Parts: sequence; C-alpha cells; structure tokens
Amino acid sequence: MDIGKEYLKVIQARFADVKNLGDKTITQLSEQDVHWKLNEASNSIAIIVKHMSGNMISRWSDFLTSDGEKPFRNRDQEFEDDISSKQEMITLWEKGWNIFFDTLSGLESSDLLKNITIRGEQHTVLEAIERQMAHYASHVGQMVYIGKQLKDEDWQTLSIAKGKSEAYLQEKLKEHRS
Repeated sequence: MDIGKEYLKVIQARFADVKNLGDKTITQLSEQDVHWKLNEASNSIAIIVKHMSGNMISRWSDFLTSDGEKPFRNRDQEFEDDISSKQEMITLWEKGWNIFFDTLSGLESSDLLKNITIRGEQHTVLEAIERQMAHYASHVGQMVYIGKQLKDEDWQTLSIAKGKSEAYLQEKLKEHRS
C-alpha cells in the first residue's frame, strides 16, 4: 500500500466533507442572511467566503512552483463586504474550491515531502495541506454556526439531529452488517 496515495485520497474526501457542510449552510440562507454579522469585529458569511476563496486561489495556484502568498492577492480587501449577491458569493466559493481541488487531485504521493513556501516560510506539501484543513474547517464551522443562529428553528441539521443519536447508530450498525 502506498501511504501517500492513501493519504491524498482520504484528505480529498475530508475536504469534500468540509465543502459540503458549507454548501448545505449556504443553501439554507437568504440574500440578507449571507451579509449578516453580529458586530463590527465579526465577519459575515459573505466575507468568510470571500476570504476563503482568496486564500485558495493564492495558495493553490502554481502550488508547487511559487510562493502561496501571490502578489495579486489583497488579503485586507477580502474582509470588505462588497459582494453584491448570494450568487456572486457562490461563484467565488466555487472558484476557490475548484482551484483547490484541481491542484490537490493533481498531487502525487512523491509530492508530499517536497517543500513549498507561504510568505517565504518553507513547508512540506503535507504540512501545507494540513494547515489548510485546519483553516478551512474552522471557517466553515463559523459559517455553520452563523447559519444556525440565523435560521433558529428553521435550521435543517447537517449531522445527527438532537435526540436521534441512538437511532442513527442502530441504522449505521444495520447498514454495515448487511
């Protein structure tokens, strides 16, 4: 078994799970919801998406050959909510994820220990992937939390519903027995 190949397969599935949580959150929100923020120190979902997309485009374009902090990136501008519509936000979301997944799917196990740079700092490819997993999962978690607060009782759970853990467990056990 090639552990690097297995790792790349597993990590692509985990990132797909993270994206799926974001997709399912965005689907439940209105135009107004995506721009809501608690206070000036907080970010709206639109801002979080804009930041994630900017990060993905910068980090994962020419991933193995150029610094992950590209000259074209304006990180500070990512935190300005100038997104005109939910559809524009979704377009940014998809653009970032597409660049990310295209690059990730093109990696070979032999790439995992190669060095890349982010802001001049050396990282192995493996380390860069793990760094982004933590980054993207934390931001999608913020999106889910904001969505749950906004939708309140209209929120459609993205995991096991409260009070349904035992039924879910039994269903999974039954499924794996067959």
